[in-house]
Formats: sequence, structure tokens, C-alpha cells
Amino acid sequence: MSRFDGRIAIVTGAASGIGKEIAFRIAAEGGTPIIADLNLDAANATAAEIKQKGGDSFAVAMNVTDEDAVEKGIADVIAKYGKIDILVSNAGIQIVKPLVDFPFADWKKLMSIHLDGAFLTTRACLRHMYAANYGRVIYMGSVHSKEASKLKAPYVTAKHGLIGLAKVLAKEGAEHNVTANVVCPGFVRTPLVDKQIPEQAKELGITEDQVIKTVMLKDTVDGTFTTTDDVADAVLYFAAARSNALTGQSLVVSHGWYMQ
Repeated sequence: MSRFDGRIAIVTGAASGIGKEIAFRIAAEGGTPIIADLNLDAANATAAEIKQKGGDSFAVAMNVTDEDAVEKGIADVIAKYGKIDILVSNAGIQIVKPLVDFPFADWKKLMSIHLDGAFLTTRACLRHMYAANYGRVIYMGSVHSKEASKLKAPYVTAKHGLIGLAKVLAKEGAEHNVTANVVCPGFVRTPLVDKQIPEQAKELGITEDQVIKTVMLKDTVDGTFTTTDDVADAVLYFAAARSNALTGQSLVVSHGWYMQ
């Protein structure tokens, strides 16, 4: 029997990058990933790929910052499957600018996607998890849940905040057999990171190669990017936990960039 047989797992931001890898991996182990993404066409394409490989999947349009959109997406999943076992709150963006020049609108946009999105999707799923007396919630943090880097004020703030949210949910959810944990990747070569490389090179006045070597991977033990597969391993570990023993925790997956 596979770890996720019969499990329904919502993954936000799952049409690409880390989220897509997590969805594929859940499907490969018998689960049904719900591809929740702002881009419905891309979400449908990802769900179709999973079905072509023999799995089950379902796409929903979801702007995680919009309360009504989140509630509707979750309602659609419940209408189709009757339950939600796992939530992977993964949707995120990055905006890099010095704090002194950071536009308030950009601050609010980033904070809303990471924190409001985590809150709204969690709250919508919890009602069903509590009723079923089962749930596994995993937030996509970052090494920036533990550390700071220049130019990333709202991102670092939001990623630290997810650890606080997970700790509260770990306490509130325990009596309902709901756990909450955070996976904290280092730099993963996704479109989000590829976009940052030239932006940081421009802001810092260095080459793109220098950004990779002296900024992004400088503190790793081996100068290597974390892979989407590495991150998915950690997410699935928390998602498959059999008891409340593993809750309120954060696991760093970063080639030793941050050690705790």
C-alpha cells in the first residue's frame, strides 16, 4: 500500500516549480493532488499530465489572497471528493528591493500572497479536517524563515511568520488530529529563482554568476542548488506522518546553508 492511497491533497501554486513536483510525487504514491493555482490553464495542464501517468488529479482556479476564491475552490474540492486530508500551502512570489526604497504596494502584495494565502487556505481546509478528525498542513517556508538576506524584507518577514502560524495550528489542531509543519528550502532553481538572478545582479552591481556563487550558494556546504525533489521529500515526510508526534516543526532543506 502506498503512503497516500485515498488521500486528497490540496497544493497551492502547483502548476509549476516546487508545487508541481510535490503534486506529481503525491500522485505517484497513490494520492489525489488538487492543483490550486492562479493560472487555471496551467493547473489544468498539470492535472492532465498526472492523469496521463495513471493518477487522479483535479484543477481549481485559486487566488489565495481572495477569501471568496479560496472558499469556492475548497467547496469545489469537497463537492467532488468529500474531504481534504492534506494542505500544502506553497503559493509564493519574490520581490527584491532595498528596504529604504520598498514600495508599500509591493510589500502588501508579497505579504498577502504568503501570509493571507496561508491563513485563508488553512481556515477553509480546517473546517473539513476537524470534522474528519484528520489533517496534515505543510507550509512552504524558506531558509529565510530562519535567516535574513538583503533586499528581501517582506519575504523574510512572511517566511518567519509562517513558522508562527504553524506553531499555533499545531496547538489548536492537536485535539482534531491535525498537524502543522514547515519545510524550509534553500535556493531551488525554479522560475522564481531564475528571475531573481538578473534582478539581484542589477541591484548589487555584480554578474549573474557572482549572484549564484557569492550570494545564493555561498553558505552551502557544496555550492549546490536544492532540487524540487529534495523539497518534495521533506513535504511528503510531514504529509505522511502517522501521529501528532511530528507537529509544530520546521525542517531546513538547504545543503547546509542554515544548520540548526
